[in-house]
Amino acid sequence: MKSVSDLWEPCLTFCLRAFTMKSKTGQKGKDAMKWMIASDLHGSAYYCKKMVEAFEREGADRLLMLGDLLYHGPRNDLPRDYAPKEVIPMLNGLKNKLCCVRGNCEAEVDQMVLDLPVMADYCILPAGEKLIYATHGHIYNGKNPPPLAEGDILLHGHTHVPAWTEFGQRNVCLNPGSLSIPKENSPHSYMTLEEGLFRWKELESGEVYHEVKV
Repeated sequence: MKSVSDLWEPCLTFCLRAFTMKSKTGQKGKDAMKWMIASDLHGSAYYCKKMVEAFEREGADRLLMLGDLLYHGPRNDLPRDYAPKEVIPMLNGLKNKLCCVRGNCEAEVDQMVLDLPVMADYCILPAGEKLIYATHGHIYNGKNPPPLAEGDILLHGHTHVPAWTEFGQRNVCLNPGSLSIPKENSPHSYMTLEEGLFRWKELESGEVYHEVKV
């Protein structure tokens, strides 16, 4: 049986390979893969179904989840239809198109029931001449950023609040908000990334409510 640490490198490799692949459809240009980005599901079967529906609606090539997949956490109220055992097969069904990083609610038991790596602390995505550092946000975030080159992007969840703020040397910190337990009157939401354009969208309608070009 593989250790948790053995699963980190495949996740990073998967993300790097997937981001630089040419789309199979031939309708997009080279390196124009479309990503859907979501965070903080916290075991909600209802919002997991909505996420899967949104992924299919978007026609995205890959889904990146920024942690807190199955457990609601001791600081949160239970989300709608809290049922981690129902979430597990839905996530496993996406395993060939899903990349995850570890949230502060993930544990080794979560890795035991999921068929894809979920315990990597971060992953790195190339975006033109910039890099995207994707992590959960409980360790590295806008107030405590990791080492970044000028113009690089920090992408994280954890706060359950959508965000797009500049810091450092032309760096930007982006947060998709939460799928199941949004805070500060924010919507249930996710992001997409395609050809350098980040879009924040409401989960059920797919309506765009913010954009950032990088």
